[in-house]
Amino acid sequence: MEKKFFDKIIHGGDYNPDQWIETKEIWDEDMRLMKLAHINSASIGIFSWSITEPEEGVYNFEWLDEIMDKLHDNGVFVMLATPSGARPAWLAQKYPEVLRVAENGIRNEFGVRHNHCLTSPIYREKVQNINRKLAERYKDHPALKVWHISNEYGGECHCELCREAFREWLKNYYHNDLDELNRSWWNGFWSHKITDWSQISSPKERGEKLVTGLKLAWNRFVTDSHISFFENEIVPLREITPDIPVTTNFMRMYEGIDYQKFAKHLDFVSWDNYPYWERGFNRYISTETAFVHDVFRSMKNGQPFFMMESSPSNVNWHDVNKLPRAETQNTAAIQAIAHGSDSVQYFQWRKGRGGHEKYHGAVVDHCGHENTRVFRGVSKLGSELEKLSGVVGKYSDSKVAIVYDWENSWAIKHYCGYNNAKRDYIEECLKWYKPFYSNSISTDVISMEDDFSKYDLIVAPYLYMLKDGTIERIEKYVANGGTFIGTYLTGIVDKNDLCYLGGFPANELKNVFGIWAEETDALTEKIKNAVIFENKEYTVDHICDIIHSNGAKVLAEYQKDFYKQTPALTENYYKNGKAYYVAFRNDGDFATDFCKKLIEDLNIRSDTDIKTQDGSVVRKRGDHIFVMNFTDNPKDIELDKEYLDVIKGEKISGKITLQTMSYLVLK
Repeated sequence: MEKKFFDKIIHGGDYNPDQWIETKEIWDEDMRLMKLAHINSASIGIFSWSITEPEEGVYNFEWLDEIMDKLHDNGVFVMLATPSGARPAWLAQKYPEVLRVAENGIRNEFGVRHNHCLTSPIYREKVQNINRKLAERYKDHPALKVWHISNEYGGECHCELCREAFREWLKNYYHNDLDELNRSWWNGFWSHKITDWSQISSPKERGEKLVTGLKLAWNRFVTDSHISFFENEIVPLREITPDIPVTTNFMRMYEGIDYQKFAKHLDFVSWDNYPYWERGFNRYISTETAFVHDVFRSMKNGQPFFMMESSPSNVNWHDVNKLPRAETQNTAAIQAIAHGSDSVQYFQWRKGRGGHEKYHGAVVDHCGHENTRVFRGVSKLGSELEKLSGVVGKYSDSKVAIVYDWENSWAIKHYCGYNNAKRDYIEECLKWYKPFYSNSISTDVISMEDDFSKYDLIVAPYLYMLKDGTIERIEKYVANGGTFIGTYLTGIVDKNDLCYLGGFPANELKNVFGIWAEETDALTEKIKNAVIFENKEYTVDHICDIIHSNGAKVLAEYQKDFYKQTPALTENYYKNGKAYYVAFRNDGDFATDFCKKLIEDLNIRSDTDIKTQDGSVVRKRGDHIFVMNFTDNPKDIELDKEYLDVIKGEKISGKITLQTMSYLVLK
């Protein structure tokens, strides 16, 4: 499949010419430097509200007119941002209700970013006003190619406007039925029964903080509030510039918003990629980052995404901000392209003289010229990206999927029980993603609501909470011939965090897996169990289900404690498919070894027949093949036939050596 918004890889990033409005000679120097760096795109206006509308109803677009023209004349197109992420001081002073109220009930003072109430009618009106002015003025400007909506949405507000909006949201969600809400939240516990909607407030430390049904509802409300705010922002843009795509930049695996739901409202997904390579765990970080790329690529059925931000150098917000090597940054950029990005973009183009991010990495440093290591690396990458236009718009075809679901992450975070010290959901998903990534097998990362039918194998680690219809979808998938892996604590609660009755996993899943779970044990760091699978012993870490077989074949048993010789790993044929239940957590090699067996049994193929050494990965996108080495040592690569080295324009074959943190692009 293919969907294109552009005909080339986008190479650019956040550009803040408004910070240099008093020294416009720097604008001309930026145009010269952008050409040297092979920059073809600039995101502008992200935090420029105070200069664009310095007083209410008084507008200053002359600077923006000039920079839009200048960028266009120099072959750079514009992603024009709406400025809602940081409001001007006059707006907060005149309309204090636009400022957020913290969980403690105190309204914030003016400052920082995203310090706005998502519900405030005044703020929504002012945002629409400035966005309409932008759309009307630049609707026909040839530089405008994308609307960059706000910037890194996030946070929440606890003001009375938001609490009342939450109550209205609850009325809709629970069909205006307080009895349904009370049942769903199990409010008979601790005498918490609600008798009037006005008694409900947002969850907070000084009030109700332990009703998980309330907290899940609040999480959903906050997501819907962001989506509603976004939809309000784009009304004039859709009306005036219907052909200009809209996107907003997500923040990695940020828990505060259900990105899988939000993504449906974007023309294409964008995200900000800041892996901490310089920590020295490059193989792990490459796996983690690849997983996140695949999360965002999977949100719109494999449609390419944009890497809206990355740092061309270090950042300024780690405890220790070590400089990365230029080859590390370029290999990270190529990894994004290999996994489905149609862009490599940076924060930031030029370092500012002041402000919180003046020491954050940039293409142009405070020295202001091109004679730097970082600039040379960006320029080199830019010239290489110009040779990769053939991958633009290309989808990946994956036969394996990992289920990572935002709402399940909330439910796992909120419950109290079992092992409260160790329950990292993302880490568990990464553990099951790694065997496929390491074996160069394209893998989607999907929600419970995505299409299961196109996959040969689905792994759903720690699927604690089940949305409506999930049981039926798993049952149908396996019945129709799919292979499904579930792990400990699968199918425990419904969408309101109410435990299923009749034993775990819930309802028909007991038949799908051919087991039922009687108890769950939590293990300390010093108390471990073990299982033996195919003559190899694996440690049981942190948590495990004690299960019984109801027809499933037992593949491994526990070796210790009162549940010694009870099932720990089972295989069950269900109609035309097969379901495995992994009742324990292992922080070692079990997932890798077990998935290797399934890869062989199901004849799941890697992207290519190129043979790599451990630590090197291959990713195919369209007819381009990306070979990457994320280890600290050179790796030998054995090519299965003759290829064109796309970057060098040379034919290559046989055995080659790939240097540490480097890449090849073959065709």
